[in-house]
Amino acid sequence: MQRHKSAKKAARKSKKANAVNNELRSRIKTAVRHVLEAKDKKTGVQALHRAYSVLDKSVKIKLIHPNNAANKKARLSKFVNQLSK
Repeated sequence: MQRHKSAKKAARKSKKANAVNNELRSRIKTAVRHVLEAKDKKTGVQALHRAYSVLDKSVKIKLIHPNNAANKKARLSKFVNQLSK
């Protein structure tokens, strides 16, 4: 148990930040899954644009490393390019 006022506040802030980060990481996973579940190129491209947006926003708030986002975007675009029309 925390003894100091600042330690209690830090624990509260950490809990809130953890909840927000978990929600945002889940949003990334969902966007990636939607791209990978696409059956045709049209829906794949639409899902890819949404995934790009989610990944770029995650980098902007420093949730994930820029190289991590770049690797995910490259892998997803390669998958979409292989889809048939």
